Amino acid sequence: MTDVPFDAVLCDVDNVIRFYDPTELLALERAAGLAEGTTMKVAFAPETDLPLLLGRITQDEWAESVAVGLAGLVPAAEARKLALTLAHQPFHADETVVALLRRARARVPLVLLTNATLQLEEDLAALGLTDLADDIVSSARVGLAKPDPRIFELAAERAGVRLDRCLFVDDTLENVVAARELGMRAVHFRSAEDMERALAPLLEA
Repeated sequence: MTDVPFDAVLCDVDNVIRFYDPTELLALERAAGLAEGTTMKVAFAPETDLPLLLGRITQDEWAESVAVGLAGLVPAAEARKLALTLAHQPFHADETVVALLRRARARVPLVLLTNATLQLEEDLAALGLTDLADDIVSSARVGLAKPDPRIFELAAERAGVRLDRCLFVDDTLENVVAARELGMRAVHFRSAEDMERALAPLLEA
């Protein structure tokens, strides 16, 4: 497949394949008199988020730490409800993206490369996506998180392909930049059209 500029696809999960519905969380924030996004700002601060992504704590333990972070802003009971609502938001898969990735996997190895929790495998099963990829490199399982170069190297190794022959797709610009610095072909995902354009050399070959 010498006319295609990559021999494997490494793809993020959240905000590329999986999307969350924040409706209930936003309603709770409004009711509590908080600015929308306050809970997520507390939750995804590195000191709160990283232990979860490295598999050191469970999702419910993370929620408890989020509640502690919110405690100065709202009463403790409201803080805990906000945190648990965030931790258990409903989610769905983008079927267009899934279909594109399934087509790509028919041609080259597909590895999910994601900063995720210990819950990921169960969540993929709930989405019916346990068979989507050839392998999964999850930060919570390998103890490394993007943009650490070592997790990109591990994913390329799992795919059996050199870094410079990998296509990497992610919604976080910092991770895209890190991948490019390693010589990877990297795409900043904002919509399914970005995925379609990125895969076009493979799918149209």
